[in-house]
Amino acid sequence: MLQELSHMDRITQLQDEIQRLLTIMSSTIAYLTARSTFLQVSEQIPITKSRNPDKYDPPELFEANKNELVQDLIVKAKQIEYLIQSLPVPEPEQQQANRLQALEQQMQDANEEYIQAVDRAKNLHRKISEFLRTMLDNADGPVEPVR
Repeated sequence: MLQELSHMDRITQLQDEIQRLLTIMSSTIAYLTARSTFLQVSEQIPITKSRNPDKYDPPELFEANKNELVQDLIVKAKQIEYLIQSLPVPEPEQQQANRLQALEQQMQDANEEYIQAVDRAKNLHRKISEFLRTMLDNADGPVEPVR
């Protein structure tokens, strides 16, 4: 069971790292769209908008920030890859079915024991109730044992 918890911890870590990767990607897209200037990529398509110079980063700074964002994405992707590699190999389907069948049998056995215990408790309750009723009915006379 401790090993299963360890695997669940890894899965939780993997979920957290994927969430962080998505956050980095979202922040990267937001930065790239907010802090870039419009450049003409084709002579057939003119630039129809321009941005105020204080709204975009100079080309050198923009390029440096782009490289840093790419490095962040690569590092996070490698961390995720490492976590995926550390996950256990899935057990074969037949082995899973056998394990589930054994657990089902254990559950049925436990349920039968529970039903027997409840029946014993009801039987004892009935006997005690009868005994008490007999004692109260025959307060002056001898008490007969309940069978």
